[in-house]
Amino acid sequence: MAGEAIGLLPAGHPSLAHGFGSPAGTLGVLGLAGGVLVPPATREPVTFGRNSAEVTVPLGEDDRRVSRRHGVLEHHGGRWWVRATGKVPLRLPRSRLLFTGAEPVPVPAGYLPVFVRGSGGRDHVLEVRIADGAPATGRVPVLAGRERLVLAVVGQGFLRWEECPRPMPSTLAAPRIGALDPGGGWTPDAVNTVLDAVRARHHPGGTDGELLSALISAGALVPPDLALLASPPAREPNEVEWMPPTWGS
Repeated sequence: MAGEAIGLLPAGHPSLAHGFGSPAGTLGVLGLAGGVLVPPATREPVTFGRNSAEVTVPLGEDDRRVSRRHGVLEHHGGRWWVRATGKVPLRLPRSRLLFTGAEPVPVPAGYLPVFVRGSGGRDHVLEVRIADGAPATGRVPVLAGRERLVLAVVGQGFLRWEECPRPMPSTLAAPRIGALDPGGGWTPDAVNTVLDAVRARHHPGGTDGELLSALISAGALVPPDLALLASPPAREPNEVEWMPPTWGS
């Protein structure tokens, strides 16, 4: 019996971290350029990659480090699986790398962000979610644009769902934020002022790490916010790269 038609999600659709009101078992797949909803009775594979004419969900269309067809979600054995087919491995939560030729990984119930490290350290995020039948998350904490930028830079390891993420120190975050927002007057003190203001509203008394974890749990910060880092500053010849041990590509 043929399955139901696949539905389309437009570019700019809210993050799947918030859930979506579809029947239990529906597969949602979303990138920055849009995505699809696959009904429970449909078993067609969902491909993703750079060439929008060849894949179901485009990902990293302007980045040649992303393969034309970088991966596929396929259904067999009563569940969905993710398989890598690109030249750069897929990065899964807890810094797990999935290489082309490796056995596919089962998609867990709920939300799964899949990352592709692109040119210049850019992170392309594919959001995958299997609906449980519950409605989308209600109201989430509101962040101003400056706040979201600061939190994305300071908390990028948290947004990548690394196994042991650490906040980036404000002394290192300030010049990176300044390169993304020239003229913003970004100093370490300015970064800390933003963090303290968000902390006072949403997690009084918490550390930076606790604040970031709370905002991600509440859906205020989501992996697609890594797109705010799409134009990282050029490194100086003697600049030391700050990267926790769990980071990698």
